[in-house]
Amino acid sequence: MSGVRLLVGTRKGAFVLTSDGKRQDWKVEGPLFGGWEVFHVKASPADPKRIFASLSKGWFGQVIQRSDDGGKNWEPIGNEFTYGSGPGNHLWYDGSERPFEFTRIWQFHPSREDPDVVLAGAEDAAIFRSEDGGRNWNELTSLRASTGSGWQPGAGGLCLHTILSNPADPAQLRIAISAAGVFGSEDSGKNWKPMNRGLSSEYIPDPDAEIGHCVHRIANHPDRPEVLFMQKHWDVMRSDDGGANWREISGNLPSDFGFAIGVHAHEPETVYVVPITSDSEHFPPEGRLRVYRSRTGGNEWEPLTSGLPQENCYVNVLRGAMSLDDLDPCGVYFGTTAGQVYASADDGDSWTEIVRDLPAVLSVEVQTLS
Repeated sequence: MSGVRLLVGTRKGAFVLTSDGKRQDWKVEGPLFGGWEVFHVKASPADPKRIFASLSKGWFGQVIQRSDDGGKNWEPIGNEFTYGSGPGNHLWYDGSERPFEFTRIWQFHPSREDPDVVLAGAEDAAIFRSEDGGRNWNELTSLRASTGSGWQPGAGGLCLHTILSNPADPAQLRIAISAAGVFGSEDSGKNWKPMNRGLSSEYIPDPDAEIGHCVHRIANHPDRPEVLFMQKHWDVMRSDDGGANWREISGNLPSDFGFAIGVHAHEPETVYVVPITSDSEHFPPEGRLRVYRSRTGGNEWEPLTSGLPQENCYVNVLRGAMSLDDLDPCGVYFGTTAGQVYASADDGDSWTEIVRDLPAVLSVEVQTLS
């Protein structure tokens, strides 16, 4: 029977949650790296035993850890992330400049074909590539060189938080930066272009600008990489042409503000979001924790509440804290800033709190295990 492994990054360490294919009983291990902020933990699709973890601590900075045995043992590996030949400063909307400063890694994107190849998204926003399992990193400098003017940090920092690639054409990349927008490359990151047509943001000088939108997360289905879904700082959006054009699909959501978004493993038109009250009130509308599901690719949304607290709930679900497995029925998982991790083994129809009282959850990634 297949099993699942959840890799959970929190404000004070990482946790590994495992279950069999029924996804009812869970074993919790951790904390790993106790006391460190763990922004992302991600396994390689090409070698499920290889796992990357991004650690950050004010006193010691950034450390990358890697396991080659499924998380039993870890070693610190290459931690030299040096900005390359791109511009040395951000040019903000007011014309002022600020130097790029490396803070941490937000996102790993391991190759599906080669366990030694991995991309990493950084704060301040940049994208790096390693071809030796993370021991050495090189910046793909054309992203900053061609698009970096006008980038500004969102409330969470100037972070490159999402990397997507096309399984049929790995050279095709889509990335998202808060607060800059979506950018695309067709040649493995040698060249980039903004992909924000159709986005509108009232809080920037030009609401329809080519660059400057606070995109919280993008997601797609691997069999339909040209269809992208976005949770923006206000608005849930969709693109049917690989990001060239976007349209709003917020529909009947109680709030179109939020952070997390995910796509069903077997139903490319089934999408999940977790609405949050507003950009100043980071908790669910009416204090009711509800995941919303659309089976029509947006606009028509249904609340999923069974097993979730429906009163006096004031948690947040951050951008990296939702993940979906590829079992049937599809499993959906998310973590909260109050330290709960919820799981659904039936496409979201019902939920179970599989662990509670962890530190605030920053990221949740799921592996399906043979």
